[in-house]
Amino acid sequence: MEMEMSGICGTDKHTYQGETKQYAGTPAETDTPFPIIQGHENVGIVSEITPKAAESLEFYGRPLKVGDRITMCPDVVCGQCYECKHVMGYVWCQNSECYGNSYTSAVAPHLMGGWAEQMYIRPDTFVYKVPTGLSPRVAVLAELMACTASLDKLKEFSSYAIEGFNSGDTVVVIGSGPLGLLHIAKTDMMGAGQIIATDLSEHRLAFAKRCGADITLNVSQTSPEERIAQVMELTRGRGADVVLHMANTPASFVEGIEMLKRGGMMLEMGNFADTGDVSMNIHRHICSKNIRLIGLTNHPSTGYGPALDLLQRYADRYPFEEFVSHEYALSDVDAAMQMSMSPQSLKVVMNPHLP
Repeated sequence: MEMEMSGICGTDKHTYQGETKQYAGTPAETDTPFPIIQGHENVGIVSEITPKAAESLEFYGRPLKVGDRITMCPDVVCGQCYECKHVMGYVWCQNSECYGNSYTSAVAPHLMGGWAEQMYIRPDTFVYKVPTGLSPRVAVLAELMACTASLDKLKEFSSYAIEGFNSGDTVVVIGSGPLGLLHIAKTDMMGAGQIIATDLSEHRLAFAKRCGADITLNVSQTSPEERIAQVMELTRGRGADVVLHMANTPASFVEGIEMLKRGGMMLEMGNFADTGDVSMNIHRHICSKNIRLIGLTNHPSTGYGPALDLLQRYADRYPFEEFVSHEYALSDVDAAMQMSMSPQSLKVVMNPHLP
């Protein structure tokens, strides 16, 4: 694949800061091997392909040829472990490996990350043809948009009772980075009643409103107690129906639980890497509130087709073309990483075609 763009993910930031352990405490626990070519949010053009791959590599069975634009699920699974055979769609493999995260460039075929001019794609990779007319700037969001299948999981819990995510619910999104912003848009698509977004960046909060947020709370200008009180006031003292924790820090985790109504549901997706511990009172925060706590560490391989379709269908409603706020040449990767951690950035990407 000739690379067009590769996004800087929160996982890449963790690695950059030395937080290199993923899937901690599971059979798939790994430490990032070095040297490594990072980059797993990838979009590019088929530059060379074998006849067999042209017929069978694409996830939905569509033929591929040189010149086709494609994206990919970065996770490669074994297909044989318990999780592979029982957890359909989700890549919970005990032996999973990930482009840009677990393949060292010291081992052939070396080019196993997207921050490069060319990238090798293994025959056991989930590959998806990008719809005609979807630009690289939007297609590079496919992996993140596939992560919003988490909301479909929350929807599975909904019923005539007060569980799960129902139409008209108040949803709080903690962390309005690219992952949080796409969850805000998807939550809006799915019929949320009131969407409250938090972040420490006024720039991102303004963008959150363009993605469907009704109320924004600036973390740098308010205390946790003030934000909890505001959520309670906005929900007539009941609390939010759903809290989506998209911040890559454990610091705001308990705050999210405090914002929940009794019987509410919280989704944790922000802490994909091991970012440390947090203290909480099990009786007060879990049992007494009767909360439903859902942890998801990945996205489904089955989510890419729907993600690409939604990015195309709702292009006139949400500013997907503007999610990529900064592009950097491969030689400027350090500056790109620094910008990705700036409150003035949204999605920062590596573009090998820049000088």
